[in-house]
Amino acid sequence: MQKQTLSFQAEVAQLLKLVTHSLYSNPEIFLRELISNASDACDKLRFEALNEAALYEADTELKVRVSFDKHAKTLTITDNGIGLSQQEAIDNLGTIAKSGTRDFMAKLSGDQKNDAQLIGQFGVGFYSGFIVADKITVESRRAGLPASQGVRWSSDGTGEFEVSEIERAERGTSITLHLKDDALDYLNAWKLKGVINKYSDHISLPILMEKEEWQEGENDQPGEMAKTGEWETVNQAAALWTRAKKDITQEQYDEFYKQISYDQNPPLATTHNRVEGSTEYTQLLFIPAKAPMDMFNRDKAAGVKLYVKRVFIMDEAQALMPSYLRFVKGVVDSSDLPLNVSRELLQESRAVKAIREGCTKRVLSMIEDLAANDAEKFATFQAEFGAVLKEGLGEDSANRDRLAKLLRFASSTTDTATVSFADYKARMKEGQDAIYYITADTLAAAKSSPQLEIFRKKGIEVLLMADRVDEWALNYLHEFDGTPLQSVAKGAVDLGKLQDDDEKKAAEEAQTHFKPMLDKLKEVLKDKASDVRATARLVDSPACLVVQDGDMSTQLARMLKQAGQVVPEVKPILEVNAQHALVKKLEAGDNFDDLAHILFDQALLAEGGLPEDPAAYVRRVNALLEKSV
Repeated sequence: MQKQTLSFQAEVAQLLKLVTHSLYSNPEIFLRELISNASDACDKLRFEALNEAALYEADTELKVRVSFDKHAKTLTITDNGIGLSQQEAIDNLGTIAKSGTRDFMAKLSGDQKNDAQLIGQFGVGFYSGFIVADKITVESRRAGLPASQGVRWSSDGTGEFEVSEIERAERGTSITLHLKDDALDYLNAWKLKGVINKYSDHISLPILMEKEEWQEGENDQPGEMAKTGEWETVNQAAALWTRAKKDITQEQYDEFYKQISYDQNPPLATTHNRVEGSTEYTQLLFIPAKAPMDMFNRDKAAGVKLYVKRVFIMDEAQALMPSYLRFVKGVVDSSDLPLNVSRELLQESRAVKAIREGCTKRVLSMIEDLAANDAEKFATFQAEFGAVLKEGLGEDSANRDRLAKLLRFASSTTDTATVSFADYKARMKEGQDAIYYITADTLAAAKSSPQLEIFRKKGIEVLLMADRVDEWALNYLHEFDGTPLQSVAKGAVDLGKLQDDDEKKAAEEAQTHFKPMLDKLKEVLKDKASDVRATARLVDSPACLVVQDGDMSTQLARMLKQAGQVVPEVKPILEVNAQHALVKKLEAGDNFDDLAHILFDQALLAEGGLPEDPAAYVRRVNALLEKSV
């Protein structure tokens, strides 16, 4: 047979070095990965055979076999799945075109336990075999090809691999690991069964191992376990979600979650239900304990795994879960969808719409249960996923009220994001008729905003919102339980019954008394401010910026510009504190234009923005400093 000797793709060579020298703290993951790959190969055959039944080749019993040879020091994992052609062996085992290897290597942390979890996440599970083997041989034949077109692939993991054509009667793949001397404990049935039960018990295919029985030694030789030639199933051989809840332990749920999510931590919450009615399906859903690093990359595919009548269809069925719940992991197995369902059909199917609504309600119930019964876990959920949950206010009008009850914020009375709208309402002052809030780039900026001064003076609580999504999300929530929401940075401040008659009268008199100065300021700042007015909202600061009710805030405009979007010009309103010494000095007439611009730019800085011309701002401040010194 003609052999080809080929070099690994450069990234693979680098990866192999990392796998063989670094990821050894949890070596048994190699078996998890190879069995998972074998199961995937069987799923692919089952899927392709929907349209081409001949691919089964009269062998419809899909399975995985695990065997070992103590004398040869080899461990072999065999499946009768889709198999590989010679070119596929070269492409799939010699290169990693789509697995994100660069990302994988960039995320290696030096924490070997964490690093080991990344192997499956980036699709490089096959190479984990080199953790325990100094040579790997793969023999395979793709379903549908003749026996003469089998392929043998082998490598010692150093930089090259050999490929040759072989005769192979069986469809599928056999991966033989030539074990290192420090990995010979995997030549033990008890050890292998323990690893399989720990990591692969949920695999829906039977995982078979040869039975062993004790054989007495002869002539005073010690006895040993000998193979009987019979094969037995060593896993449950039933998909976890198809089993009754009473037969599944939380540890089994946790292990299944770790397998499908590549997360080393157990989930924060789990739900497993069979839904019957006009649409029948089973859902096994998990809320992770930690957000992924790319949580806010909305372009990244995300979603639960979709099965139809226990046949795997697709990994990230985005149509089954709204985008704001993209952190949810799990499986949905439907009895109503066609086996040849496509992503396009998913968008149009009534059954999918029903499943999506059911899964959404179930996840919200899980979060509500955490909020009601486990404060510690709910605090973890808020810290990891609270921001992305807010996206639902704009995306899911049907569940907007439920979502609003689950949101938590910091406030002017507490730095921790623990205040709900219901908590706020319960603490509202007598006569207060709105829930007040402020959005800012950071919590510190929100907390020190000049707009809060009158509210602090009167002891009125204000919710502090510093997540990037807050400004957008609050556009879709105008009230909570009948009480309107009011941004303290939008519109004229109106505290209603919370202001006494003297305060209202003083505010009106200031507007009239300072009208000439306000008009002059408006003329000087006409390119920056849409209006200038006296305000009662400031106590210690000379000025602040606000916008009209319904207008885009300056903060949101900055965020959209940073994202590269075209934003209409936003001209804020400058409000001045007529009682402040700097404003009184301004009224006196010295350096009016420079002081006016400084007043505006300082108000912009106070809310987290930057002057349009920083150099001009610095020159004006320096000039004033020189005069004062």
